[in-house]
Amino acid sequence: MATTAEISEYDTEELETRLSETRRELFNLRFQLATGQLDNFSQLGHVKKDVARMMTELRAREIAEAEGLAEEDIPAHRAAARQRSEDEALGRTRTTAAERRAAARAEEADKADDADADDADEADAGITGEVEDTPETEVEGGAASDDEEEKA
Repeated sequence: MATTAEISEYDTEELETRLSETRRELFNLRFQLATGQLDNFSQLGHVKKDVARMMTELRAREIAEAEGLAEEDIPAHRAAARQRSEDEALGRTRTTAAERRAAARAEEADKADDADADDADEADAGITGEVEDTPETEVEGGAASDDEEEKA
């Protein structure tokens, strides 16, 4: 699914190419719907909206050309450019909600992996610590006296 900002960045030829591809995809989805093979019905609505966005952008460019405006002077493009420049100046990046959720899940998974690794390290240290906490004299003294008894 293409966003309006992405669509506005395409040049006119590329936009027309993508529009024809999207219309072909919409045709195929409608065909699948008619034959009962379509599994994801919401995809139909998304593709329709993509077609509408692309057609709107092409129409805005057509109007701007008729009025003698440069592409940068189209109101929607000016607003998008202003927002991009503000974001760049502040060091922000635009992400979708899905991208933010995926990043949060990845971060949680990393924290869980780190916690598991820390627990394993602590468990290894605990085992080593128990052996080190045992007084050496008891281990050596007991082993030495057992060996001496066997030899005698």
